[in-house]
Amino acid sequence: MPDAIMNRTEQTHRTEHERGLKPEQNKLQKRLRRQVGQAIADFSMIEAGDKVMCCLSGGKDSYAMLDILLNLQKSAPISFELIAVNLDQKQPGFPEDVLPAYLADMGIEYHIIERDTYSIVKDKVPEGKTTCGLCSRLRRGILYNFAEDHGVTKIALGHHRDDLLETLFLNMFYGGKLKTMPPVLHSDDGRNTVIRPLAYSREKDLARYAELRQFPIIPCNLCGSQENLQRQVIKDMFQQWDTQHPGRLESMFRALCNVEPSHLADPDLYDFREGKRLGEKRQTVQAAVPESELEPELKPEQSFGRLNVLNI
Repeated sequence: MPDAIMNRTEQTHRTEHERGLKPEQNKLQKRLRRQVGQAIADFSMIEAGDKVMCCLSGGKDSYAMLDILLNLQKSAPISFELIAVNLDQKQPGFPEDVLPAYLADMGIEYHIIERDTYSIVKDKVPEGKTTCGLCSRLRRGILYNFAEDHGVTKIALGHHRDDLLETLFLNMFYGGKLKTMPPVLHSDDGRNTVIRPLAYSREKDLARYAELRQFPIIPCNLCGSQENLQRQVIKDMFQQWDTQHPGRLESMFRALCNVEPSHLADPDLYDFREGKRLGEKRQTVQAAVPESELEPELKPEQSFGRLNVLNI
C-alpha cells in the first residue's frame, strides 16, 4: 500500500477515535461538574465574593479540580474569584516551565512560590523513612501564609472521595481514631479555611478525565514514588475491593456521610446516661507556620488527616 494511502488511513482512524472520545469526555465532565457542584452546595464551600486559591501540584486531581471549578465559575449564580498557586519545592529535575505555560495559556491568575523544602526534608528525614509528614507541614505553613498575605478566603485542595476513605482507614489502622479529611476545615483563629471540592468524585473518574483532557502531569519523585507508604497499602486494598466487590466503596462513603454517634462509643459525642447527643468535636486546621520556623524538628505524624496538603 502506498505511503500516502497508509497515512490517510491512519489519519482517518485517528479522527474517528478522537470523535469517539469526545462524547465520553463530555459525559465525564458533566458527572464531575454535578458532583463538585453538589459538594459545594452540601458543605457551603464557596460563597459570594470568595477568593479561592486552587493549590496545584501538577497531578491529575488538582488539574481536574481547577478545570471543573473554572467551568462552574462561568455558570455559577454567585460571583467568586479563582487563582492558581503552585509550590516549587526545588526537587531535582522538576520541570519548572510546565505549569506556568499551562496556566498562562488558560489565562488564569497564577503564582509560583519557590521554596527549597526538598533540601530540608532530605536533611531531616532518615534514608528509607517516609517523607510525607514533614513535607506536608512545610508546605502547609507556606501555603497558609501565602493565602493570608493575598486575601484568600478559601484554600482548595484536590483530595477526592478515595482520599477521604483511605484517610479514614489510615486513622483506624494506625492512628486509633475514627476520622478523615473533612470536605471543609476551619482554623481556630479564623485565618484559613480549607475546602475539598472533589469530595464526592472518584479517583478513577479523575484519572480518566485527566487522560482525556491531556493534562501535562508532573510526577512527584519525593513522596509519590515511595513504595512503603501506608497509604499505598490501603489504596491497593481498595482497588482489590472495587474489582471483587463492586459498590463497596460507594457504600463505605455513604456511611461516612451518615454517622450515628449513639451507635459508636465516644462519650464526648453522646451522653449515654441521658441518651442525647453532645456538642461535636470540632475538626480544625493547624495554624500557619511562620516562615522563620520552616525547619522544625522531625516528629512522627499522629494524625493522618493532614497528609498530602498538595495532592500528589
